[in-house]
Amino acid sequence: MIINKEDSPEYTETRKSQTFVIITAFCSLLAIVGFALYGLPFFYDFYINEFDWSRTIVTSGNALGKLLVAPLFGFIAGWIIDRHGPRRMMMAGALMTGAALIGLSLMNSLSIFYLSYILVALGYIFGGPLPCQVLISRWFTKNRGKAMGIAYLGIGTGFALVPQIAAGLEKNLGWHLALAILGILIVLIALPLAFFVKDSPSITETTVKAEPPVSIISIFKNPDFYLLAFGSMCSIAAVGGMNQHLKLYLRDLTFTQSDAANVISLVAVMSLAGRVIMGWLADIFPRKYVMILIYLIVASSIPLLLIPDFPGGIYIFAVIFGIGLGGDYMIIPLMAGDLFGVRILGRVMGIILVADGIAESTMPMAVGAIRDTSATYMSGFVILIFVGLAGAIIVSFLPKHKTDSV
Repeated sequence: MIINKEDSPEYTETRKSQTFVIITAFCSLLAIVGFALYGLPFFYDFYINEFDWSRTIVTSGNALGKLLVAPLFGFIAGWIIDRHGPRRMMMAGALMTGAALIGLSLMNSLSIFYLSYILVALGYIFGGPLPCQVLISRWFTKNRGKAMGIAYLGIGTGFALVPQIAAGLEKNLGWHLALAILGILIVLIALPLAFFVKDSPSITETTVKAEPPVSIISIFKNPDFYLLAFGSMCSIAAVGGMNQHLKLYLRDLTFTQSDAANVISLVAVMSLAGRVIMGWLADIFPRKYVMILIYLIVASSIPLLLIPDFPGGIYIFAVIFGIGLGGDYMIIPLMAGDLFGVRILGRVMGIILVADGIAESTMPMAVGAIRDTSATYMSGFVILIFVGLAGAIIVSFLPKHKTDSV
């Protein structure tokens, strides 16, 4: 009698575990990235109004936090995940991020502002994309792109919800309590599931064991590593520079808090579609070409903000930019897995996320400084377009498949 593999208890249990892994990653990304990373720029204009800070200052918290934390902890976090698993890291990240938002709600000085953003950066490194990418890569070989795409819907879902939640809380309770409540929600959403998730399949699972040992030194000797790092840095810089200033730009156009929240939510909703579409394409076509497509979409959306205003223009921008944003972060670990394998994906992505974090945090501060001195976003947005296009050009030199030099 032949037993169908799909009817075996082991297969059923693995499928249940894979589903729980996707749900756990979804909730962690929703809370730590969607609510925190994408939610905090909603409060920038409140900082400016209450503390009389410049746009350079309100974007400098994210920059300082990542510049301090990413180089010190990025590779270490990747090494810990590869050696001990992502579960404990995800729990720590949830607690750090929640504490950071509560700290921001209580701040009355720049020192508390910067300290809180250091915690935001730590939470992102320990509980954000890095451990989620490794967790999914350990559990999925077939359909990894779809699994990553579904999990990354958490970012878009959190991104879509947080402007509406923040706007409602701020209107009724003020921005201080709104931030504190968001911090508590982050812990409640991300921590419980991470506590119960399994780091990896059982010892009998061969998806990770089958890969031969790879030295991290060989990664640094591989030119493809630098192409991936610099290419992703460029596109992430363009996305970060645009996203961190979107609400401030809308407020310059005299959008109300509610109308600005609606535009940001549209970007977020379209990012959901972008993650699904790009995850699906990444399982059909070489991921290099999907990556180039995403980067071109991001760069092509920004010129819509520079041409003369026309009815519905800002919403067309939101749709196009949102689709590109949705695929941008998700495609990087998929490409890294193709090039370098899953066994050392934590360390590879730890380094790349350090580079991407620096680009994502410093570019908004540069755009803010340009806006502070010129009183317009024109020059800053032009720079973002060229940086995004540079990312597509750099990525075009990557191979389609894993290289023999690794």
